[in-house]
Amino acid sequence: MMFDNTSDPASDLMEQILTALKAAAEATRLRLLVLCAHSDLTVSELTQILGQSQPRVSRHLRLLCEAGLLVRRREGSWAYFRPARHGPGAELVRALVDGMPGQDEALSLDLERLEAIVRDRARRAAAYFSRNAEKWNEIRSLYVDEREVEKALLARISGDHVRDVIDIGTGTGRMIEVLGPGVEHAVGVDLSPDMLMVARANLDKARLRNCLVRQGDMYQLPVPSASFDAAVIHQVLHFAEAPAAAIGEAARVLRPGGKLIVADFESHDLEFLREQHLHRWLGFRNQDIRGWCEAAGLEPEDPAYLPGDPLNVVVWCATRPAEAARRPLN
Repeated sequence: MMFDNTSDPASDLMEQILTALKAAAEATRLRLLVLCAHSDLTVSELTQILGQSQPRVSRHLRLLCEAGLLVRRREGSWAYFRPARHGPGAELVRALVDGMPGQDEALSLDLERLEAIVRDRARRAAAYFSRNAEKWNEIRSLYVDEREVEKALLARISGDHVRDVIDIGTGTGRMIEVLGPGVEHAVGVDLSPDMLMVARANLDKARLRNCLVRQGDMYQLPVPSASFDAAVIHQVLHFAEAPAAAIGEAARVLRPGGKLIVADFESHDLEFLREQHLHRWLGFRNQDIRGWCEAAGLEPEDPAYLPGDPLNVVVWCATRPAEAARRPLN
């Protein structure tokens, strides 16, 4: 007699759901799911909110991650937890969080303590921002109002097909704050822990639960290939040592038909920006951006020019061809 050892996909899915249900069926773990659904949180922050020991909270978090209900993201010496976005566990978390009674005493106290943590984040972010505001304001005074740049970016990125967006070099998180309400999922990536602190505080304030920030390098983005409908590089490329490589990495994470939007300065001669503000490049020529996009397999579009005094901002856009269009004709 022969036995079929192949697994049954339906049975595997049922097992995943049962594992997730068992993991969620405990009061502290339910509270953890609700808290992480409101904001990315560390073990120490969750310990502070729940009033439980760190080993106990860590054990609950490990079970929730193993069950596919939470994901753990490393950021320097810290690890942040948030609900999973894919799989049966993600659907279960959404159902559980949405179904939790608003009048529950323990949850109400948890959320009050979460608000205190959010306020503390905002305070620390504001202190960092004020230390650097003079530098940023000096540069902003040289070009067109940033709202005009954001409007031009939104015009290039809007559409029903844009569900997932990545902002490379997110800084304060402003671009995902602008784009987040119109998409299903937005991720901001930045290498600086200080800037991530500012961005996370801004997202907390905006209550954008579909947006998150992650630490990562623009040359090695911590996301899978072909996983986004749009990628934004906003006022970052002039700091890049290798802008062509940054554009190539952005192209990697785009789905077929996805768009790369680059907003940066047109080539200029303001040498003090290099000396005082560490700009690696004094803007860019259109032919250079086009060439780097084409080398990355993208099809450039006509750029949008936003005149300023003395700096001009250019919004470049390039599309990753659909797979069918990339195949050679027989």
